[in-house]
Order: sequence, then C-alpha cells, then structure tokens
Amino acid sequence: MEDLHVHIGEILARNARMYPQDIALVERSPAEKKRTEITWKEFDDRANKFANILAKKGVKKGDKVVHFMQNSIDWLVAYFGIIRTGAWVVPLNFRFTAEDVKYCSDVAEPMVVVFDEEFTGRIETIKDTLPTVKSYICVGKNVPAFAESFYSLMADADASPINAEITFSDPCGLYFTSGTTGQPKPILLTHSNMASACITENAHHRQTKDDIFILIPPLYHTGAKMHWFGSFVVGAKSVILKGVSPEYTLEAVSEEGGTIVWLLVPWAQDILLKFDSGALKQTDYKLSQWRLMHIGAQPVPPALIKHWKSYFPNMDYDTNFGLSESTGPGCVHLGMGNEHKIGAIGIPGFNWETKIVDENGKTIPQGGAGELCVRGNGVMREYYKNPEATAKSLIDGWLFTGDMARQDEDGFIWLVDRKKDIIITGGENVFPVEVEDFFHTNPNVKDAAAIGLPDERLGEIVAVIIEVIPGKTLTVEDVLKFCEALPKYKRPRKVFFGEVPRNPTGKIEKPKLRKKYSGMEEAFKI
Repeated sequence: MEDLHVHIGEILARNARMYPQDIALVERSPAEKKRTEITWKEFDDRANKFANILAKKGVKKGDKVVHFMQNSIDWLVAYFGIIRTGAWVVPLNFRFTAEDVKYCSDVAEPMVVVFDEEFTGRIETIKDTLPTVKSYICVGKNVPAFAESFYSLMADADASPINAEITFSDPCGLYFTSGTTGQPKPILLTHSNMASACITENAHHRQTKDDIFILIPPLYHTGAKMHWFGSFVVGAKSVILKGVSPEYTLEAVSEEGGTIVWLLVPWAQDILLKFDSGALKQTDYKLSQWRLMHIGAQPVPPALIKHWKSYFPNMDYDTNFGLSESTGPGCVHLGMGNEHKIGAIGIPGFNWETKIVDENGKTIPQGGAGELCVRGNGVMREYYKNPEATAKSLIDGWLFTGDMARQDEDGFIWLVDRKKDIIITGGENVFPVEVEDFFHTNPNVKDAAAIGLPDERLGEIVAVIIEVIPGKTLTVEDVLKFCEALPKYKRPRKVFFGEVPRNPTGKIEKPKLRKKYSGMEEAFKI
C-alpha cells in the first residue's frame, strides 16, 4: 500500500460520487432551534474549496494547520480541506487556554490557524508570539482585523480537486492528548492509521448505509471522529448534535431516526436520572430504531449498564477502549452480545493484538495485573519531536498503554487502572477503578472518584469524592456502612462530598482532585 496515492479524503470523494444527493451531515443546534444539512456532493465540494484556499496561501504537503473549532459541519469541512492539501491537521481541544494553544503551536509550527469566532480573544492574545503562522482564518460572522473570513474565502473558491500526491504512509494529523496529566503530548497519526480506524469501527458495530449516527462528543478528540468513521466509510448519514442534555439526545434520536449513539458515562447517567424521576418518558419519543448505545474513554460502571438495559432491554451495548496513540477507540472492545462481561473492556479489536506485561516487559500469567500493550495498524507513528517518550511507549511494534489490566479465564480484559493512579497503602496496591465501581452500585451515587492522599504511617490512604444524585441524600454514616462490603485495605479513609470533574472525553481529572483535596481537614476521616 506504500505507493498508493490514496488517503482518508478519498472516502469522502467516493461517497460524493456514489451518493451525491444523499444527506451526509445534519447539524442540530437545539438551543438556537436551528437545523442545517448538506449532501455528500456539497460536503466534498466544500472540502475541495477549503483545500484550494489553503493551497493558494502556499500550504503544501508536510505543512501544519492548527484547527481550533467547536463541533459543526464547518469543522469537518475544514478538516478534510486541510488533509487534502497533504498538510497535517492539528485539531485542538476547544477548552484549551491561550497558553495551551501557544504551547501546541510552538510544537507544531503551523503555517495557518483556522478558528471559530468565539475563540478570537484567545488567538489575539498569542498571535504575535507565533512566528510561523502566515494566515489566520476565522469561521463566523464577527471576523477580527488580523484574520480573513472563512465564509468570504469559501464563496469565491474553486471546488476542483487539487490532486496532492498523498500515500497511505504519509502523516495526516498531529493530535494532542487530552492532558489529564500535565502538558498534552503530540501524537503523529498517518492516513493508514485513519483508514484502519474506519475498518475497525465498522467491523465492530456493523454500520450500513441505513444507519444514522448521532455524534455528540468533541470532534477534535480521536474518539468521536473515529466512531463516526464507521458510518463515514459506508456513506451513512450522521447528525452533529450541538449541546448535551437528555432532552437534546432523545429528541435527536427520535426526530432524525438515530440508530447509533456513543455516550460518555455522565450523559448516560443523566438520561437514566430523568427516566427514574419521571421528568422524561420513553413513550414520548420514537426510540424503537435505536439499536446500539456504546461508551468509551473511561471505565464503565457495570451497575450503569444494568440500569440502562432495564430501560432498553433489546438494545445492543458495547464498551470501547482506545487511546489517541492507537488512533482512538477499538484496539480493545467488549463486543456486542457480551453483556455477561460488562465491566470488562473486552477482547482484542478487529486486526488488533494484546498482551499484559510486568515491569520488565515480560508477559505475565493469565489473571495477573500488569501493563496492557496493544499492536495493530492503528498504532501511532510517534510522539512528535519526543524520541524519548516514543522509545518508552513503542517497543517492537507494541504500544505500551500505561493502563493496568488483567485477563480472565475467558480471555476478556479488565482494566484495573492507570499506572500513575494506583494507590499503595500499607504496601497493598489499590486500583481506584475498583473502588469507584463499588460506589457506583449505590443507588444514591451519581459519580465517584478514588484518589490516594499522603499518609505518614501508610504512605498513602484511599480517599473518595462522592457526587450524590440531586434530590438524594447520603451521610457519612451511610458511607461507613456501605463500605463494610469492601476489603479493609480498600476502604476509603477519607470521604468528601462534591463534584467529580471530568475532562471533555469523560476521564476523571485525578490531578485536579489530588490538588484540591490534599491536606484538607474538613474531610471526614474514617
């Protein structure tokens, strides 16, 4: 495949040839009561227009373009326009501060920055410190003086393909990790990586042209886009939902005929809470066609899925595990029909291999906990400009994930925690996810996070932050009683009641919690 002049953008061109008048994307903005849609031909033409705009500015193969936008049809138009030039797209987390954007830009050295108008203030703050940037393009109506208008440029642009010489092995994008542990690392992904994500996702969830995917998570992250890729590769319609709420999700599924939705744990919890309270009723929506709900990006409490299945007994469910370093989700997945193993992250994904190793990199016996390693076509090229980190994470084609896992007698892999999050208390290893899963079985708990806090005698102690379901009550005495079912060394020694912060991809922000609660005296100490 090395000499093939093909790339991920060719899938879009093929869809436009095969299904020119079929709807490709719908954008719903419920808060503004707006709905727009485009066909595959319109999508393809717009991507070509943006590619020609960039080419006229001198953007060519190997250049970098920072992409700093909220989910929208324009997000995907800009994305495909960038990669069609042969440039590397650098999609940034829309929650990044100006300093974060500068850090990523210093690493990437972009030639162009494309940004939504709402981010003008952040870009203006740093624009004079980005020497490699030659052009700023603003998507929106209120365009600052230092930038050009995306819409004005698109109005006069040529929609002809630019025919850049791109192969499967060429770099496609520079993705920065979500940054729950220090500065985000730049991950270099290729067109081959992207194609493998399309194939894996479609193999797992069997999308057809008739499926309709409701896309809610942020597109800058590999998770949302790579799940969409399973629909993209077969020319199926997808709906970009702007705004997250149980009502918005159910309305989109009902009104658009949605068949597949990928949710984060908190979003699924919110839907269930509305059903439980009677605030929302299933019968008020058309949901019978909704065939699959899947979750990824974080440990999934088994109690949550059992609760979900009580409302949707015939709906398929899948857990997805992946990293930006593995081109998003799918290197491990539970697999539809494996509800008897809910709690596990699953088995090796399509075209993937796995192994679990000890601290010396040796495969450990089944049942033991060690670091999960994966190998497949989705493994990144490298950590860009960071050979030391690359050498630690990529060994003989294996990606060392940094996640601790074990494999059961049936071959299913269970995540036990991040290496850096393991709590060592009195010489015993406690995996926070086990404590968190335990608290999720309590009907009054909306969310829970377990962290290690320093202790002079034990080294560390287990602390838990509990977010109580609104309208419910939970006392310290309740927690004490509830924790009697845990082995003594796993029981929290400190209990806090408060919000559990999660990043945009649903991961608990443990460093933030450790900083907030370390040394706090108002916690109840058991």
